[in-house]
Amino acid sequence: MAPCAAIFGPAGTEISDWERGFFSETRPLGFILFARNVESPDQLRRLTADLRAAAGHDALVLIDQEGGRVQRLRPPHWRDWRPPLEDAVRAREPARAMALRYRIIGQDLRALGIDVNAVPCADLARPETHPFLRNRCYGAAVADVTRIARAVADGCLAGGVLPVLKHLPGHGRAQADSHLDLPRVAAPAAALTATDFAPFRALADLALGMTAHVVFEGLGQQAPATQSPEMIRLIRQDLGFAGLLMSDDIGMAALSGPVEMRAAAALAAGCDVVLHCNGERAEIAQVAKVCGPLDGAAEARARAALDSRPVPAPVDISALVAEFEALVGPAPGRGGR
Repeated sequence: MAPCAAIFGPAGTEISDWERGFFSETRPLGFILFARNVESPDQLRRLTADLRAAAGHDALVLIDQEGGRVQRLRPPHWRDWRPPLEDAVRAREPARAMALRYRIIGQDLRALGIDVNAVPCADLARPETHPFLRNRCYGAAVADVTRIARAVADGCLAGGVLPVLKHLPGHGRAQADSHLDLPRVAAPAAALTATDFAPFRALADLALGMTAHVVFEGLGQQAPATQSPEMIRLIRQDLGFAGLLMSDDIGMAALSGPVEMRAAAALAAGCDVVLHCNGERAEIAQVAKVCGPLDGAAEARARAALDSRPVPAPVDISALVAEFEALVGPAPGRGGR
Protein backbone atom coordinates (compact mmCIF):
# COMPACT_ATOMS: atom_id res chain seq x y z
CA MET A 1 0.00 0.00 0.00
CA ALA A 2 1.24 3.47 -0.87
CA PRO A 3 1.90 5.89 2.01
CA CYS A 4 -0.91 8.13 3.22
CA ALA A 5 -0.94 11.61 1.66
CA ALA A 6 -0.23 13.26 5.00
CA ILE A 7 2.63 14.43 7.20
CA PHE A 8 1.78 14.36 10.90
CA GLY A 9 3.31 15.89 14.01
CA PRO A 10 3.67 13.38 16.86
CA ALA A 11 2.43 14.48 20.26
CA GLY A 12 5.44 14.09 22.52
CA THR A 13 9.02 12.97 23.05
CA GLU A 14 8.13 9.28 22.67
CA ILE A 15 5.78 7.54 20.30
CA SER A 16 2.56 6.57 22.09
CA ASP A 17 0.86 3.21 21.81
CA TRP A 18 -1.98 4.84 19.88
CA GLU A 19 0.42 6.54 17.46
CA ARG A 20 2.31 3.31 16.92
CA GLY A 21 -0.85 1.45 15.98
CA PHE A 22 -2.42 4.25 13.94
CA PHE A 23 0.72 5.08 11.99
CA SER A 24 1.23 1.38 11.28
CA GLU A 25 -2.29 1.23 9.84
CA THR A 26 -2.19 4.46 7.81
CA ARG A 27 1.51 4.63 6.83
CA PRO A 28 1.96 8.45 6.66
CA LEU A 29 4.38 9.77 4.08
CA GLY A 30 6.23 11.59 6.84
CA PHE A 31 6.38 13.26 10.21
CA ILE A 32 7.24 16.77 11.40
CA LEU A 33 8.93 17.53 14.72
CA PHE A 34 8.51 20.51 17.05
CA ALA A 35 10.01 21.67 20.34
CA ARG A 36 7.51 19.46 22.18
CA ASN A 37 9.21 16.44 20.60
CA VAL A 38 12.75 17.45 21.52
CA GLU A 39 14.60 16.46 24.67
CA SER A 40 18.08 15.15 23.80
CA PRO A 41 20.01 13.69 20.86
CA ASP A 42 19.57 10.09 22.02
CA GLN A 43 15.84 10.60 22.61
CA LEU A 44 15.41 12.12 19.13
CA ARG A 45 17.24 9.26 17.47
CA ARG A 46 14.89 6.81 19.20
CA LEU A 47 11.84 8.84 18.25
CA THR A 48 12.72 9.15 14.55
CA ALA A 49 13.53 5.43 14.36
CA ASP A 50 10.28 4.51 16.13
CA LEU A 51 8.21 6.73 13.84
CA ARG A 52 9.68 5.14 10.73
CA ALA A 53 9.25 1.66 12.17
CA ALA A 54 5.59 2.40 12.89
CA ALA A 55 4.99 3.79 9.40
CA GLY A 56 6.54 0.67 7.90
CA HIS A 57 8.69 2.54 5.39
CA ASP A 58 11.60 5.00 5.29
CA ALA A 59 9.31 7.96 5.97
CA LEU A 60 10.38 11.56 5.64
CA VAL A 61 11.12 13.26 8.96
CA LEU A 62 10.88 17.05 8.78
CA ILE A 63 11.78 19.87 11.10
CA ASP A 64 11.81 23.68 10.92
CA GLN A 65 15.41 24.55 11.75
CA GLU A 66 15.58 27.99 10.17
CA GLY A 67 17.24 29.86 13.02
CA GLY A 68 16.04 32.77 15.11
CA ARG A 69 12.51 32.26 16.41
CA VAL A 70 11.99 29.21 14.20
CA GLN A 71 14.41 26.57 15.40
CA ARG A 72 13.33 23.46 17.24
CA LEU A 73 16.84 22.35 18.25
CA ARG A 74 18.54 24.70 20.69
CA PRO A 75 21.32 24.79 23.27
CA PRO A 76 22.60 23.05 25.29
CA HIS A 77 22.62 20.16 22.79
CA TRP A 78 22.65 22.20 19.57
CA ARG A 79 23.87 25.54 18.33
CA ASP A 80 21.79 28.66 18.54
CA TRP A 81 21.34 30.60 15.30
CA ARG A 82 20.49 34.19 14.51
CA PRO A 83 17.42 34.94 12.36
CA PRO A 84 18.25 34.17 8.71
CA LEU A 85 17.82 37.76 7.52
CA GLU A 86 20.30 38.97 10.11
CA ASP A 87 23.04 36.62 8.89
CA ALA A 88 22.22 37.31 5.24
CA VAL A 89 22.62 41.06 5.85
CA ARG A 90 25.76 40.94 7.96
CA ALA A 91 27.70 38.33 5.95
CA ARG A 92 30.55 39.42 3.70
CA GLU A 93 29.57 36.71 1.19
CA PRO A 94 25.89 36.03 1.93
CA ALA A 95 25.35 33.09 -0.39
CA ARG A 96 28.47 31.26 0.79
CA ALA A 97 27.69 32.01 4.44
CA MET A 98 24.14 30.72 4.17
CA ALA A 99 25.24 27.60 2.33
CA LEU A 100 27.69 26.91 5.17
CA ARG A 101 25.04 27.64 7.81
CA TYR A 102 22.61 25.08 6.42
CA ARG A 103 25.34 22.55 5.67
CA ILE A 104 26.24 22.67 9.38
CA ILE A 105 22.59 22.41 10.40
CA GLY A 106 22.16 19.51 8.00
CA GLN A 107 24.94 17.61 9.71
CA ASP A 108 23.11 17.97 13.04
CA LEU A 109 19.80 16.85 11.57
CA ARG A 110 21.09 13.77 9.78
CA ALA A 111 22.76 12.59 12.99
CA LEU A 112 19.28 12.54 14.58
CA GLY A 113 17.48 10.71 11.78
CA ILE A 114 15.94 13.92 10.41
CA ASP A 115 16.21 14.15 6.63
CA VAL A 116 14.14 17.23 5.68
CA ASN A 117 14.61 20.85 6.76
CA ALA A 118 11.74 23.21 5.91
CA VAL A 119 13.92 25.83 4.22
CA PRO A 120 14.55 27.86 2.04
CA CYS A 121 12.09 30.66 2.70
CA ALA A 122 12.15 32.36 -0.72
CA ASP A 123 9.63 35.05 0.21
CA LEU A 124 10.72 38.66 -0.31
CA ALA A 125 11.24 40.74 2.83
CA ARG A 126 9.24 43.86 2.07
CA PRO A 127 8.62 46.86 4.39
CA GLU A 128 5.07 45.65 4.97
CA THR A 129 5.95 41.97 5.52
CA HIS A 130 4.48 40.83 8.82
CA PRO A 131 7.12 40.44 11.58
CA PHE A 132 6.26 36.74 11.99
CA LEU A 133 7.88 36.20 8.59
CA ARG A 134 10.16 39.12 7.81
CA ASN A 135 13.37 38.14 9.60
CA ARG A 136 12.98 34.57 8.34
CA CYS A 137 13.54 35.86 4.77
CA TYR A 138 16.88 36.45 3.04
CA GLY A 139 16.47 39.91 1.54
CA ALA A 140 14.29 42.29 -0.45
CA ALA A 141 15.75 42.04 -3.97
CA VAL A 142 14.74 39.22 -6.30
CA ALA A 143 18.31 38.47 -7.36
CA ASP A 144 19.63 38.37 -3.79
CA VAL A 145 16.83 36.19 -2.49
CA THR A 146 17.11 33.81 -5.44
CA ARG A 147 20.86 33.43 -5.03
CA ILE A 148 20.73 32.95 -1.26
CA ALA A 149 17.74 30.60 -1.36
CA ARG A 150 19.60 28.43 -3.86
CA ALA A 151 22.65 28.44 -1.57
CA VAL A 152 20.47 27.42 1.39
CA ALA A 153 19.03 24.54 -0.62
CA ASP A 154 22.50 23.47 -1.77
CA GLY A 155 23.77 23.58 1.82
CA CYS A 156 20.93 21.34 2.95
CA LEU A 157 21.56 18.85 0.16
CA ALA A 158 25.30 18.77 0.89
CA GLY A 159 24.40 17.91 4.47
CA GLY A 160 22.19 15.02 3.40
CA VAL A 161 18.91 16.84 4.02
CA LEU A 162 16.14 17.67 1.54
CA PRO A 163 15.08 21.33 1.44
CA VAL A 164 11.45 22.50 1.22
CA LEU A 165 10.77 25.53 -0.98
CA LYS A 166 8.35 27.81 0.86
CA HIS A 167 5.91 29.54 0.81
CA LEU A 168 4.68 29.03 -2.76
CA PRO A 169 3.93 31.19 -4.67
CA GLY A 170 5.10 33.97 -2.29
CA HIS A 171 4.16 35.17 1.21
CA GLY A 172 6.20 38.38 1.46
CA ARG A 173 3.44 40.91 0.77
CA ALA A 174 1.22 39.44 3.48
CA GLN A 175 0.54 41.86 6.33
CA ALA A 176 -1.13 39.31 8.61
CA ASP A 177 0.27 36.32 10.47
CA SER A 178 -1.28 33.26 8.82
CA HIS A 179 -1.00 31.39 12.12
CA LEU A 180 -3.67 33.79 13.43
CA ASP A 181 -5.51 35.28 10.44
CA LEU A 182 -5.94 34.94 6.69
CA PRO A 183 -3.59 37.31 4.80
CA ARG A 184 -4.88 38.98 1.65
CA VAL A 185 -2.67 40.44 -1.08
CA ALA A 186 -4.13 42.94 -3.55
CA ALA A 187 -1.08 43.37 -5.82
CA PRO A 188 -1.77 42.77 -9.54
CA ALA A 189 -0.47 39.80 -11.51
CA ALA A 190 2.26 41.76 -13.31
CA ALA A 191 3.85 42.98 -10.07
CA LEU A 192 3.66 39.54 -8.44
CA THR A 193 5.13 37.80 -11.48
CA ALA A 194 8.05 40.22 -11.72
CA THR A 195 8.93 40.11 -8.02
CA ASP A 196 7.30 37.82 -5.46
CA PHE A 197 6.89 34.80 -7.73
CA ALA A 198 10.32 35.11 -9.40
CA PRO A 199 12.51 33.36 -6.78
CA PHE A 200 10.12 30.42 -6.71
CA ARG A 201 10.26 30.07 -10.48
CA ALA A 202 14.07 30.00 -10.26
CA LEU A 203 14.02 27.23 -7.62
CA ALA A 204 11.19 25.18 -9.13
CA ASP A 205 13.49 22.18 -9.62
CA LEU A 206 13.53 21.37 -5.89
CA ALA A 207 11.90 18.09 -4.85
CA LEU A 208 9.68 19.48 -2.07
CA GLY A 209 7.56 22.61 -1.80
CA MET A 210 5.05 24.14 0.63
CA THR A 211 2.07 26.36 -0.12
CA ALA A 212 1.15 29.75 1.34
CA HIS A 213 -2.10 30.36 3.21
CA VAL A 214 -2.53 33.68 1.38
CA VAL A 215 -5.44 34.97 -0.72
CA PHE A 216 -4.21 36.69 -3.90
CA GLU A 217 -7.11 39.07 -4.46
CA GLY A 218 -5.26 40.86 -7.27
CA LEU A 219 -5.45 37.59 -9.22
CA GLY A 220 -9.18 37.32 -8.62
CA GLN A 221 -8.90 34.74 -5.85
CA GLN A 222 -11.17 34.26 -2.85
CA ALA A 223 -9.52 31.15 -1.36
CA PRO A 224 -5.98 30.90 0.04
CA ALA A 225 -3.41 29.49 -2.38
CA THR A 226 -3.35 26.22 -0.42
CA GLN A 227 -7.01 25.63 -1.31
CA SER A 228 -7.19 27.37 -4.70
CA PRO A 229 -7.04 25.21 -7.86
CA GLU A 230 -6.11 28.31 -9.86
CA MET A 231 -3.15 29.11 -7.62
CA ILE A 232 -1.95 25.49 -7.57
CA ARG A 233 -2.17 25.54 -11.36
CA LEU A 234 -0.08 28.74 -11.36
CA ILE A 235 2.50 27.04 -9.13
CA ARG A 236 2.64 24.03 -11.44
CA GLN A 237 2.38 25.67 -14.86
CA ASP A 238 3.53 29.28 -14.59
CA LEU A 239 6.24 28.74 -11.98
CA GLY A 240 7.10 25.25 -13.23
CA PHE A 241 7.23 23.54 -9.84
CA ALA A 242 7.14 19.78 -10.53
CA GLY A 243 8.04 18.44 -7.07
CA LEU A 244 5.92 17.14 -4.22
CA LEU A 245 3.67 19.97 -3.03
CA MET A 246 2.60 19.93 0.62
CA SER A 247 0.19 22.31 2.26
CA ASP A 248 1.37 24.59 5.01
CA ASP A 249 -0.01 23.44 8.36
CA ILE A 250 -3.77 23.05 7.98
CA GLY A 251 -4.19 23.76 11.70
CA MET A 252 -3.32 27.43 11.23
CA ALA A 253 -6.10 29.97 11.80
CA ALA A 254 -5.76 31.31 8.25
CA LEU A 255 -7.93 28.35 7.21
CA SER A 256 -11.48 27.86 8.38
CA GLY A 257 -13.84 24.96 8.92
CA PRO A 258 -13.36 21.49 10.43
CA VAL A 259 -9.91 20.03 9.95
CA GLU A 260 -11.14 17.30 7.60
CA MET A 261 -12.72 19.93 5.33
CA ARG A 262 -9.48 21.92 5.31
CA ALA A 263 -7.56 18.82 4.28
CA ALA A 264 -10.07 17.88 1.60
CA ALA A 265 -9.99 21.38 0.12
CA ALA A 266 -6.18 21.38 -0.07
CA LEU A 267 -6.14 18.02 -1.85
CA ALA A 268 -8.97 19.00 -4.19
CA ALA A 269 -7.05 22.16 -5.14
CA GLY A 270 -4.02 20.10 -6.15
CA CYS A 271 -1.78 19.76 -3.11
CA ASP A 272 -0.17 16.32 -3.06
CA VAL A 273 0.16 16.04 0.72
CA VAL A 274 -1.51 17.60 3.76
CA LEU A 275 0.68 18.86 6.61
CA HIS A 276 -0.95 18.54 10.05
CA CYS A 277 1.21 19.62 12.94
CA ASN A 278 -0.50 19.81 16.34
CA GLY A 279 -0.34 16.12 17.27
CA GLU A 280 -3.99 15.94 18.39
CA ARG A 281 -5.23 12.37 18.08
CA ALA A 282 -8.80 13.10 16.96
CA GLU A 283 -7.65 15.51 14.25
CA ILE A 284 -4.98 13.12 12.99
CA ALA A 285 -7.61 10.40 12.57
CA GLN A 286 -9.94 12.76 10.70
CA VAL A 287 -7.20 13.98 8.36
CA ALA A 288 -6.03 10.44 7.60
CA LYS A 289 -9.55 9.42 6.55
CA VAL A 290 -9.69 12.28 4.07
CA CYS A 291 -6.18 11.87 2.70
CA GLY A 292 -5.99 8.16 1.99
CA PRO A 293 -3.07 6.57 0.14
CA LEU A 294 -1.08 8.54 -2.40
CA ASP A 295 -1.78 7.62 -6.00
CA GLY A 296 -1.13 8.74 -9.56
CA ALA A 297 1.13 11.72 -10.13
CA ALA A 298 1.23 12.55 -6.42
CA GLU A 299 2.57 9.10 -5.59
CA ALA A 300 5.19 9.42 -8.33
CA ARG A 301 6.33 12.79 -6.98
CA ALA A 302 6.47 11.37 -3.45
CA ARG A 303 8.55 8.43 -4.62
CA ALA A 304 10.91 10.75 -6.48
CA ALA A 305 11.35 12.86 -3.33
CA LEU A 306 11.96 9.81 -1.14
CA ASP A 307 14.50 8.48 -3.64
CA SER A 308 16.30 11.83 -3.92
CA ARG A 309 17.40 12.00 -0.29
CA PRO A 310 21.15 12.59 -0.51
CA VAL A 311 23.96 10.93 1.40
CA PRO A 312 26.31 13.59 2.83
CA ALA A 313 29.98 13.43 2.04
CA PRO A 314 32.37 13.39 5.01
CA VAL A 315 33.41 16.89 6.00
CA ASP A 316 35.33 18.71 8.70
CA ILE A 317 32.47 20.54 10.44
CA SER A 318 34.86 22.54 12.62
CA ALA A 319 36.45 23.96 9.46
CA LEU A 320 33.02 24.89 8.08
CA VAL A 321 32.08 26.56 11.35
CA ALA A 322 35.32 28.52 11.30
CA GLU A 323 34.70 29.67 7.73
CA PHE A 324 31.12 30.62 8.56
CA GLU A 325 32.17 32.65 11.59
CA ALA A 326 34.84 34.41 9.55
CA LEU A 327 32.11 35.54 7.16
CA VAL A 328 29.38 36.37 9.66
CA GLY A 329 30.88 36.48 13.14
CA PRO A 330 30.51 34.04 16.05
CA ALA A 331 27.15 32.36 16.44
CA PRO A 332 25.09 33.67 19.38
CA GLY A 333 25.35 30.33 21.19
CA ARG A 334 27.40 27.31 20.25
CA GLY A 335 25.78 24.68 22.46
CA GLY A 336 26.95 21.10 22.67
CA ARG A 337 27.03 18.46 19.98
